[in-house]
Amino acid sequence: MAVHRRSTPLRRPLALALAALLLPAAAIAQDQNAQSTQDQKPAAKTEGKAKDLDKVVVTGSLIPQTQVETFVPVTIISAEDIQARGFNNVAEVLQKSSFATGGVQNNQSSASFTQGAETLSLFGLSPSYVKYLIDGRPMANYPALYNGTDVFNNISGIPVDLVDRIEILPGGQSSLYGSDAIAGVVNIILKKNIDGAVLSGRVGGYDEGGGRSGRLSYADSFASKDGRWNTLLGVQVEKVDPVWAYQRDLTKQFNLNAYNGAAPLASRDWLVYSPFTSYNFMDPNNCANVKAGFGGTVDLQTRPGFGDTHYCGSFYTPGYRTLKNQKESAQMYVHSTFDLTSDAQLYADVLLNQEKVKYHIGSNYVWWGTSVKWGYYYDPNLDDFLNLQRAFTPEDMGGWKNTMDENKSTSYAVTVGVNGTVGGNSNWDYDVSISRTHYKLDEISLARLADPINDYFQQHVLGPQLGLDPYYDAYPVFTPNYAAFYTLMSPADFYSFMGKTVSRSSTYDNLLRAQFTNGALFSLPGGDAGVAIAVEAGTEGWSYNPDPLLLDGKIWGTTAVSGNGSRSRYAVTGELRLPVWDKLTLAASARYDAFRAAGRTIDKPTYSLGLEYRPFESLLVRGKYGTAFKAPTLADQFQGVSGFYSSTVDYYNCALLGFDAGNVDQCPARYSNLQYFGQQSGNPDLKPINAKVWSYGVVWAPTARFSVSADYYHWNIKDEVALQNVDQLMRDEANCRLGTLDINSGTCQAALSQVHRGAAGTVQSIDVKKVNIASESLNAVALGVNYRQSLGAWGELNLSGNWTRNLKHEFQQYPGDPTIDLLSDPYWSTDPKYKASASAGWNLGRWTTTVYANYLGPTPNYRATLTPAGYGYAGAGRLGSYTTLNASVNFDVTEDLKLSLLVNNLANRMPNMDVHSYPGSSGAPYNSSNFDVLGRAYYLEAKWSFGKSK
Repeated sequence: MAVHRRSTPLRRPLALALAALLLPAAAIAQDQNAQSTQDQKPAAKTEGKAKDLDKVVVTGSLIPQTQVETFVPVTIISAEDIQARGFNNVAEVLQKSSFATGGVQNNQSSASFTQGAETLSLFGLSPSYVKYLIDGRPMANYPALYNGTDVFNNISGIPVDLVDRIEILPGGQSSLYGSDAIAGVVNIILKKNIDGAVLSGRVGGYDEGGGRSGRLSYADSFASKDGRWNTLLGVQVEKVDPVWAYQRDLTKQFNLNAYNGAAPLASRDWLVYSPFTSYNFMDPNNCANVKAGFGGTVDLQTRPGFGDTHYCGSFYTPGYRTLKNQKESAQMYVHSTFDLTSDAQLYADVLLNQEKVKYHIGSNYVWWGTSVKWGYYYDPNLDDFLNLQRAFTPEDMGGWKNTMDENKSTSYAVTVGVNGTVGGNSNWDYDVSISRTHYKLDEISLARLADPINDYFQQHVLGPQLGLDPYYDAYPVFTPNYAAFYTLMSPADFYSFMGKTVSRSSTYDNLLRAQFTNGALFSLPGGDAGVAIAVEAGTEGWSYNPDPLLLDGKIWGTTAVSGNGSRSRYAVTGELRLPVWDKLTLAASARYDAFRAAGRTIDKPTYSLGLEYRPFESLLVRGKYGTAFKAPTLADQFQGVSGFYSSTVDYYNCALLGFDAGNVDQCPARYSNLQYFGQQSGNPDLKPINAKVWSYGVVWAPTARFSVSADYYHWNIKDEVALQNVDQLMRDEANCRLGTLDINSGTCQAALSQVHRGAAGTVQSIDVKKVNIASESLNAVALGVNYRQSLGAWGELNLSGNWTRNLKHEFQQYPGDPTIDLLSDPYWSTDPKYKASASAGWNLGRWTTTVYANYLGPTPNYRATLTPAGYGYAGAGRLGSYTTLNASVNFDVTEDLKLSLLVNNLANRMPNMDVHSYPGSSGAPYNSSNFDVLGRAYYLEAKWSFGKSK
């Protein structure tokens, strides 16, 4: 039962029209949350009349209100939309949104830091700038770091069958939702009640092979006899097979249609090479002993211009990686309420998730060579310095699938609370809750053990070391058995130098929150004023603990970085809504956030001002101005030290030789092209990232069947986190030592402590840290349209569409650097300028058919991304737009049973339009951040609603 008091609802034809238009094509579902805005539907015979709407809370405000459209534009995607448009999971729903114009790393991003997770980028901004909520509460952060540096949310583990709706709120929203809400807020609202039990099953797979999937879900509601206790219980289990690159023509082998007609280049799976004479083919059997490798595709290959040009390799090694992860997952969800009195209700929400994801990074990353330990070796029989390089094959492993990486994760979100009305006749409602989220991740890999793998090849191929080379007295001398090098090995030999690593990481967030709202604080000419006040306090933590073997350097060719930290936080939020007259409503919100860690407090106030103006009943003009921020993440502050190698200019030693900063190209190479060892780590002194945001737009709904909206967004973001500029650090250090800068200044003290020099004045190492230095600005416009048309005896037609265009996106990494135009400079960004989606649904009796289109605007080709010349580089250009279609047919066999056939990527569209700009050495000649090669998929679905017809 409802326990919140509701003030008298206003009569708004615009709200009525928009509520009607938000209904899905398949009519109103009986198992949806009673508070869902799309459930507010006028009767078919009285659609031209105004209808009272109950007050609801929509993302973008804490105050219940009758308006579906307010000063903040919210896009609502219902459960029926998700099913009819063929989306398999929440990640697909969000990634296909027209707001998601930015490319991101995904399952296809081999060897990325988070290949087992899914995320998105709104408007091309950082994935970490999106605030994700489940039922209005923050999601747990994913423990591993996006691109190795940034905290983000994994959106792959949410049970899509238990989702009631998804609300997307673009623009900065920190004045209500706190840190991270710079690009926007995504609120995933789960079901709260259903009529009878619901059992759903779905099976499917891809036309081109792989990716077979099965999903089963069950949900039911329970209630006590007196109606005071109500509980919804839902479970979902899913299993998905991987898609392998060898199952797709575009990725199973090296590019057959390379730039300028170049031939494909086979991988160098058995190679002997020299820094002086390049390739040296040393196999007396001409690759005969390795021909069985990679499915019998290894042969003698050539690369003209490289020594004697010969090596053993295969054209088909690109096929040995996954394009879509294997996944087994299970989720359980419980929502329960108990009415203590007519004015107070206890509630509890529990969401549990368990996932096991497996993937393979590919043959490019599974190899051994002499360079890692020895640099080079000297062969006295050839009087040359050489290196060996050898790939491992499926035949070596006893099957490629035996070496897949595995991510095991468990997460939970638990909330208990009480809500109700303060006093019997009060307009004040309250909600007090305590919640905890926890995310645990185990990353399991089969790794090459450094000493055993080197010992194996020294014993079987290199032989004993025969001293040091006669030229430099630095490199080992070997006389290898080259015939033994060019052989396959048994799985027993392979696993003799392999070992398992398990890296464990976790995040947690504890939150105590109290909110008080009054939807009828006092009366104004336009209606009741509303207010909301919220206070919250909590703690959060992050830890990343790599396997000790990775930290101790005992894994061949691989290292890792540990880190951990925790902090406390608190916040106060206030919101006021003032309908000053029937045509004008003003809104304001403000929030103060504070975080305390390592004895230091970081705080940030934010605010927003909003306006709604309705010159007449069918038109809404809206606008908002405010601020947003992102607090330094625990990883930014407490990530451990990691090493890297790079090059820079030693301005100090060049100056001592008479070459100033404007003439360093004449300085000796040992200083003008200094090779150095660097170390980077977190920085506990980071400040928040700050943004000013505003938006304005219009909504026109002349009838209950038609509406159109247009909104303009702007972001001005400062103090973004980036690694220090090493070149600037070296300039500062030189000027401090030369006396140009005050050596006692803070700049000099920092520079001198970070550039480490030996007794002879040569640079030994350089320390860099993350600093608040970068900035970016973005302008975008978004359009939306909805239309419903009765066809009489032929049913009903439902049309909708959304279009987003980035008008300006500029980025500056360091002050004084040139400003980068991310929309026009393909060297820095391959994001499209615009993206759109549209759907058409036809409902006739028990049949519903939907066609959904996703449109991606032009993007740069591969050649345009290679150099700063961008589109001026030879062969550079733009690719045309890219559209895919999904289609579904739903049939209500009975009131309780619905059957569905869904086909995704109806035309089997593949991103093969850019193959001619990629080289012959590419095994994936397409932009995997923008496109996928999964192709057409088929799904059959059945949904039984037991007891619905009773």
